[in-house]
Amino acid sequence: MWTGVLVVGMVVVAIGGQGAIRLLIDHDNRGLVDWMPGGFTGALLADLALVLIGLILGGIAGARRPKEPTG
Repeated sequence: MWTGVLVVGMVVVAIGGQGAIRLLIDHDNRGLVDWMPGGFTGALLADLALVLIGLILGGIAGARRPKEPTG
């Protein structure tokens, strides 16, 4: 189960990071968060919030995932 949460977290980080970088390069291309009000600032904050949510999900899942036995 935690592996699935980890994968979802990584995907959300990738989507939010890609959106933030795209928005910084082309201010008119708001991409996935185009429906949100707030213009450039609102879209950038939404993309950064996606990155933060993904990092939290990945961190929690990585800490709780069972460790593989060694040796």
